[in-house]
Amino acid sequence: MRAFITGATGFVGANLARLLLERGYEVRALVRPESRLDNLKGLGIETVQGNLCDPSLGLLMQDCQVVFHVAAHYSLWQSDREQLHYSNVLGTRNILAAAREAGVERTIYTSSVAAIGVPKKDGQTDIRTNVPIADETYQSPVERLVGDYKKSKYWAEQEAHEAVRNGQDVVIVNPSTPIGPWDIKPTPTGDIILRFLRRQMPFYLNTGLNLIHVQDVAEGHLLALEKGKTGDRYILGNENVTLQQMLTMLSELTGLSEPKGTIPAWIPLGVAWVDEKVLARLGKQPSVPLDGVRMSQQMMFYDATKAKQQLGLPQTPIKTALQESVNWFIDHHYATLP
Repeated sequence: MRAFITGATGFVGANLARLLLERGYEVRALVRPESRLDNLKGLGIETVQGNLCDPSLGLLMQDCQVVFHVAAHYSLWQSDREQLHYSNVLGTRNILAAAREAGVERTIYTSSVAAIGVPKKDGQTDIRTNVPIADETYQSPVERLVGDYKKSKYWAEQEAHEAVRNGQDVVIVNPSTPIGPWDIKPTPTGDIILRFLRRQMPFYLNTGLNLIHVQDVAEGHLLALEKGKTGDRYILGNENVTLQQMLTMLSELTGLSEPKGTIPAWIPLGVAWVDEKVLARLGKQPSVPLDGVRMSQQMMFYDATKAKQQLGLPQTPIKTALQESVNWFIDHHYATLP
């Protein structure tokens, strides 16, 4: 089997590419000419250059039986609205059309829990915290999704549903918040871990996340290929934790002290508003995205029961995932421990 993968240079994609190779797949990866290829170094995969909206992608997918569309543009800056739509929505539309043109048997589209949104307090809740939890049956109205990134993932997912209605075999996976090795950029959650390791987090804005080992996310993609139902979506998640709980686990794993306490939301909101609405217009580089602060005010808890029961999604302990993330950052000289 030959698999075509987008986003292989990124966090989830790099772990998926490695898993595919381990399982005996031949892997062809789409990379942009300017992409950083560190995550693919030493791997026996074929790379082809292009971008998500190239009209010739169908030719690059020839002889591939499956496509994993993992790539997406991630940004919380409001100034990136057009780029988010171009890469995530139009790019997904083009990838799906190319797969159809190339006669690909099945496409796995990597959406996100960001496309699902956060429910109000009128359904299932976490019994420990009384925080609302969303599963695959929930969908926030698009106007209530915070920020253009989440909206772009919602509209990209609609492209996948449209392809299914037109007879294409597409399965959707919605990872929650992956942690673990090969977080080269790093992701926002990886950045929290890094700032903790570098002792650059005296205070924090408490929020809630559903964490999962990135290698379980990669496994979930293969399980969706093998067992997923056409047109269905599967949340690839594990444990709902508050940011405070995550920092406590990091402290226990590293011996470093936890941050001193929380800060009220109005402080980062004020900084972010000045950054994006004032300084950015004066040509200054903003440092705090307004939509990022707004997102952090929501507890983003999710229920992955469907993927566990129907796909057999593995559930590596979150402490193990955090330890492997810490080890990878230390081994690759992102941070040091005393």
